[in-house]
Amino acid sequence: MRAYGASGEDTADNTGTGHVSPCRRWPAIYDGSRLTMPERPKILAVTSAASLEFRYGCTPAWWQIWKGLYEAGADVIVTPYRGPAVQTPWWRTEPNPCEREGESYAFARDLFARVRGDTHLRRAEEHPEDTLADKATREVITRWITPRWKRHLERILEREGDVDAVVVFTVPMSHLTGIPSELSRRFGVPFVYYDGDVPMSLPEFGGMDTGFNIYHGADLGEYDLIVSNSEGGLPRLLEMGARRAEAVFWGADPEFFRPMEIEKRHDLFFYGYGDKFRREWMEAMIGEPSRRLPDVDFALGGGDYQGDTGLGRLIGDVPFNVFAEAICASRINLNITRRSHATVPYSSTCRPFELAACGAAMVSNPHAGIERWFEPGEQVVVVEDADQAIAAYRDLLDDPAQAEAMGESARQRVLDEHTYAQRAHQLLGYLGLDRVMV
Repeated sequence: MRAYGASGEDTADNTGTGHVSPCRRWPAIYDGSRLTMPERPKILAVTSAASLEFRYGCTPAWWQIWKGLYEAGADVIVTPYRGPAVQTPWWRTEPNPCEREGESYAFARDLFARVRGDTHLRRAEEHPEDTLADKATREVITRWITPRWKRHLERILEREGDVDAVVVFTVPMSHLTGIPSELSRRFGVPFVYYDGDVPMSLPEFGGMDTGFNIYHGADLGEYDLIVSNSEGGLPRLLEMGARRAEAVFWGADPEFFRPMEIEKRHDLFFYGYGDKFRREWMEAMIGEPSRRLPDVDFALGGGDYQGDTGLGRLIGDVPFNVFAEAICASRINLNITRRSHATVPYSSTCRPFELAACGAAMVSNPHAGIERWFEPGEQVVVVEDADQAIAAYRDLLDDPAQAEAMGESARQRVLDEHTYAQRAHQLLGYLGLDRVMV
């Protein structure tokens, strides 16, 4: 990779460590006859998945931030760790070199779960054990999958020649052990790890049952930078060995998540992937209120709810292309944050930003730091128990104008502070690639 200082001189490998400083290139220059455009910063994105069919919670957010990077002037190349590559107008693609192996593993894992009478192989919610099966799986991946990914990334970096940064988007870190150190030395390109699920991804929580405990067997020090959705989780990442850690909160694309003038079909709407880490709040905000307010329609999208959802009406999966419509079709939308995120300060999740961008009247469980993003009482109602939830629902259902004003204020807050265009510029800044694009 070629890197340039503020004056335009070549500064490749100017650190003396084998690492190249992030690029800073010339601005566009008009010489009176033609406009010479600068090179676009080039980012290789190694992502957990690019296809929305796997229902990974982060994937729609990755789409929005990659689109934001494109709109900021970056050339983004996306290669997925699971599933097929998905082309869009906003990024280029490289294939998944182990797609068949990944789907074979997922099939075997799901089959084993069904044999055990469940849909997932579930881990404990606190300090889950690193089992012999987990260790055996990592050993197989290290011997078979990791070398193939190393060769895959080598070929991309050799062919492209001028990648400014490799950003790994929540691929299990232990599955790529050794790759960042070796390829960074060889190609002089910084490696960045973007974890969008802190603190739930940390070893003490173990992540979702659909994935891996991603940090077991990993070396955070291989990466030049760890980016996290959680400001409160940064000290833990540094304690685990990160050399540098920065927070980029989730947000929303206000062009996709926008208010729609459609008929209201539900009184309350909640959508989520399971109730792990939030079962008690599902009961307090849905289970108990739905029994005490039998005339109120509680619509629940998603699935894998193991706890008390009372009289809530299950509507199943909501495809992402109509998700904003589903939000706008409800008089009240619920933000029920998992305990792991709600108790570690400033641990952002996607949902409140998406709801707010749609102009939704939002009711949330307590979330440490939510006031950093939205003003309680004006842009979101925070409830402490079932009684407060019932009172909030009644107030908002009885006063549609109040609900509408709350939603309008929340959307304006998103437009002012929480768009993915803003998040993309923040990320480029951390990469040293935040020059003005012309």
